[in-house]
Amino acid sequence: MNPTFGVVFIPDNNETQPPSPAEMSVIGLVLPSDGASATLFPLDKPVNFNSKDATYLAGLGTGELADEVALINNQLKGISARIIAVRVAKGATDTETVANIVGTEAAGTGMYALLRAGQLLGLIPRSLGFGRYTGIFSRDAGGEALANPILAALPAVLEALFATAKVMGPGTTRQDALDLRETINSDRIEFIDQTLLVAKGTDTIEVSSSGAALGIQVQLDHLTEGVPVRSVANNPVQGILGLKRYDGFSLTDGATDAQQMLAKQVGVVVRGQQGVETAIADSGFSIVSFAGCGTDELWRFISAKRTRDWLHLTLLKSIRKRLASKISVAGIQAVENDMMAVLQWAKHRGYILGGKVGFERDKNEPANLRKGAFRFWFSAEEQPDLILVVVDSRRDASALDGMLDTLLTQSTTLIAA
Repeated sequence: MNPTFGVVFIPDNNETQPPSPAEMSVIGLVLPSDGASATLFPLDKPVNFNSKDATYLAGLGTGELADEVALINNQLKGISARIIAVRVAKGATDTETVANIVGTEAAGTGMYALLRAGQLLGLIPRSLGFGRYTGIFSRDAGGEALANPILAALPAVLEALFATAKVMGPGTTRQDALDLRETINSDRIEFIDQTLLVAKGTDTIEVSSSGAALGIQVQLDHLTEGVPVRSVANNPVQGILGLKRYDGFSLTDGATDAQQMLAKQVGVVVRGQQGVETAIADSGFSIVSFAGCGTDELWRFISAKRTRDWLHLTLLKSIRKRLASKISVAGIQAVENDMMAVLQWAKHRGYILGGKVGFERDKNEPANLRKGAFRFWFSAEEQPDLILVVVDSRRDASALDGMLDTLLTQSTTLIAA
């Protein structure tokens, strides 16, 4: 109750809200794992854990889920990853396991269990991986590659989560990789074809390159305050013994096998070579992957897609605070200022090149305003990856003039006796 004679303070909510950045680095894994704890990792239930938590690492058992987490950890320097894992049953065949990974939407099993992570865990995975199982495919009677069931169902899940996925190709032949790649059309899927060899006790086992890519991505996101502006390309892959298949690579020769795969939006892992300037590095193993599998050149780079998702989600967190406020000059300007604050924050840190916010009058008819709807637009330009440097190499005749001028200045005139 207000006083009859006094002072009343009423909070004003029209101040610009500071940006609340979205979390894009949470990894989602859907895989089987031998000997996993049914208590810590019940089947088809999303479980949130720190990638270096000893209790959960022990509970992962010894199967593929455990191998994937180990590979992720090998890429992290002084930090850990936040992982949401869904353990699925391992089938009698790879085909059965693939079906378990896909699961069913109605029952919320397999990959669809990730859709419940936000409600159950308060955290949403936005970088997904499925180990080697995305590379399993068959051919029809005519020899044409049939889509992998995980990859066929995945785009809808990614759209719902505002997520991207780093997926493994068959890891067999270059032609197999290109044939499977042709079955994918999603700018949210990053396709990498390489099988990695790692030590497990005294054994050498094969693991997918997707786990390494996921770990590298977390490390890179950490360096940019969680804003996903960098691709994993040209970064070392740690903790591996070698590659199952070695693809020829040269920085200057587009006809090499690895360059041909990159031209078809297939990422690779290649070995460094001492004394070879056209190699990716002098030593070690490096990943080269930067493209999504979509057809729209505007969203060719997976980093641009992830940055746009970050912008949308961060804008969403700002705008939702204004819902149920009044449509008025002050109210509309408050929303506009909140949106601009997000873009300015990102631009000032160099995460986008620039951006604008506004509205168009012809899209805001009085009838719609009366219904409580107002339509804004915003534009932003993400940073493209630098993947090709072209140097025009020329001779410089002016250097000869400079040499002659120097000789004339420094020489002494000689006179014959």
